[in-house]
Amino acid sequence: MFVHVGVNTFAGVEWSDGTLSPDLFDPADLDAGQWVEVAQQMGARYLVLTAKHHDGFCLWPTATTAYSVASSPWRGGRGDLVAEVADACRAAGLVLGLYLSPWDRNASSYPDPAAYDAFYAAQLRELCTRYGRLGELWFDGAGSAGRTYDWDLIMSVVQETQPDAMVFNMGRPTIRWVGNEDGLAEDPVRYVTDRTDLNAFDVATTGLGRPRYLPPECDVSLRRGWFWSPADEPKSVDHLLALHYRSVGLGANLLVNVPPTTAGRIGEDDRSRLLDWRAELDRRFGAPVSAPLELLGEVDGRRRWRAPLPSGTTFDHLRLREDYRGGQRVQAHRVVADGRLLARGLSVGQQRVHAVPRTTAAEIEVVTEGTGALLAVLEVFDTGGARVPEIGYLADTEPPEPLVPPAPSWSAPPTGSAAGSR
Repeated sequence: MFVHVGVNTFAGVEWSDGTLSPDLFDPADLDAGQWVEVAQQMGARYLVLTAKHHDGFCLWPTATTAYSVASSPWRGGRGDLVAEVADACRAAGLVLGLYLSPWDRNASSYPDPAAYDAFYAAQLRELCTRYGRLGELWFDGAGSAGRTYDWDLIMSVVQETQPDAMVFNMGRPTIRWVGNEDGLAEDPVRYVTDRTDLNAFDVATTGLGRPRYLPPECDVSLRRGWFWSPADEPKSVDHLLALHYRSVGLGANLLVNVPPTTAGRIGEDDRSRLLDWRAELDRRFGAPVSAPLELLGEVDGRRRWRAPLPSGTTFDHLRLREDYRGGQRVQAHRVVADGRLLARGLSVGQQRVHAVPRTTAAEIEVVTEGTGALLAVLEVFDTGGARVPEIGYLADTEPPEPLVPPAPSWSAPPTGSAAGSR
């Protein structure tokens, strides 16, 4: 689960320019434990918090800038939201990830690449050394097209302090962005690539120099916006189901943003929608019938697999899983029962879900293309004829207006002032 929260939440904007006053940030009923509870109820295995968005406002009391929760009225200026989320995740056994925007619209050093890289590395070191083990470090490419960061310096911090953390999309990534903010992958989903997409607003890419294993992560917000707004509303259950089929169902990972309200809690409307989604996923996919796979032979890179089913098995969905420990080998596949083509596609990977015509069969045949392709699992499901819904709408591909509506502006207080020392 992704969590976007910050001064933008209180100003009603998606992006701000680093001049919003920290006085805006004052969630009166903030409960990080409730966020973690919602994450687990929706089935999330990890939570990623926006420790610093593009505006530069830091959700922890950093020594690098006064533009942080230490200058806000929340918790009397003594709060540390990253710590509260880290503690809640640790107590619940949920993996924590942190988002630290490279683009910083508040930092006075940003125009000086060397000075800013040192500033950014210091922020990253604070996050990597204060809050325990991190499962993911999220580097957002928005606003960074044309900018070169000192990734050797930045990644040396990661290697020293959080060597096991997954790294999203920039630096020396271990996972990549899918390339849109709709949460949608496309067939084929290949885990090896030589470049990553940088942002949703242009065609900028980052070359990796050589092909690398980088499975895609599909990020999308529960609402139209990434930060909570009273004028916004959660996506429908059908929209969320469509996302599942087009991300997890294609072998990618799905990261759904659930933004807290100005009170500091996940709204009941959002929580209820997520629980309804989880319930329908469990109804559809909670009772799999496994079919053991037998390799019948291979000719010219085409393998035939036989999968016997218990007598009288009726199904309308199926799931394939590939054993890709030796590489992602399945280039294409098709599924047949009693001589009838049920489904076809390209990649399989971690999993591939197909909705198929309602079928009763004693055996399924799968044909894979790709030398050495290994299937690991075939499961079927009877969902009662559940359909694959359509996507309700797509995200805007124009960048948010960089100017903010009238709001209290802010600049760093003099060193030693009350606001700067809280």
